[in-house]
Amino acid sequence: MVIGITGHQKLQKERDWIWVENAIHAFLYRSLPPLVGLSSLAAGADQLFARLILQHGGELRVILPFSKYEETFKTVKDVAQFRSLLDQATAVEVLNECPDRKESYLAAGQRVVDLADQMIAVWNGETVAGLGGTGDIVFYSLAKQRPVLHVNPETGEINHIE
Repeated sequence: MVIGITGHQKLQKERDWIWVENAIHAFLYRSLPPLVGLSSLAAGADQLFARLILQHGGELRVILPFSKYEETFKTVKDVAQFRSLLDQATAVEVLNECPDRKESYLAAGQRVVDLADQMIAVWNGETVAGLGGTGDIVFYSLAKQRPVLHVNPETGEINHIE
């Protein structure tokens, strides 16, 4: 099964990441092998998902929004995790940069959806703050008739939406 990720980079409560990790872990445990994970390796949900895919013995495929994507990371920790996960990927696709980087983020998210059988969205359910955010990718997934596992860290709910 090919599973893509979209999700927040930060959560209101740092401890919510443990709950998110447990929710994704449980879903991956029940998923049929072989597992293939698609991620852009953004900080937060993308990197967490990528680590879990590898822990479950899955294959990690990376879609980068542009060639100098690494330069957008704000912390040394996020850069280190990005590099480590990128080194463990079996495939890396780098998209052409759009004039507006938000368009590049949207394109990368849409590419993940296009290649996925199933999406996981770590999403608070709120409307998008800017182009290419988690909400945009969820709505694109639904338009493409990809099932979405909605993991909402603010409400503690996990739902399947189609």
